[in-house]
Amino acid sequence: MTQASPADTPRYVWTGSRAVTIGNRIVAALTRAGLSLWGSRVLAVRGRKSGEWRTTPVNLLTHEGERYLVAPRGHTQWARNLRAAGTGELRVGRRTETFHATELTDDAKPAVLRAYLRRWKFEVGIFFDGLDADAPEADLLRVAPGYPVFRLTSAAS
Repeated sequence: MTQASPADTPRYVWTGSRAVTIGNRIVAALTRAGLSLWGSRVLAVRGRKSGEWRTTPVNLLTHEGERYLVAPRGHTQWARNLRAAGTGELRVGRRTETFHATELTDDAKPAVLRAYLRRWKFEVGIFFDGLDADAPEADLLRVAPGYPVFRLTSAAS
């Protein structure tokens, strides 16, 4: 299993259109109010430089009994912060869960990316350059370095 070093890691970040930005704000507001849409959560993680809490809406994936966060837009600020901190919080309304995160190696990502696309292609498909849940394993392996994936474990356990 190989993991790209930070110097080799693609810095691709798809920021999206104005409609995507507005949609994210709506999902975040509903999730903060306690209404989770298709597994949405508000991720809170400390900034790697400032140490201040940063929040963003994310889709929590449960796959084969494990929980994952996938960064469909690439190596975003939240992914970089989570990589540095190794821990964060998932929030829905007033409920907060603290977790530890372990980043997957590139060769461990295809099954999780496939499950993520199966669940949320309608929402994130545009970020995957035409790939979907039926993409060949080789294609998912090829794009894996561009999409950080974190396995979450509860801080309480």
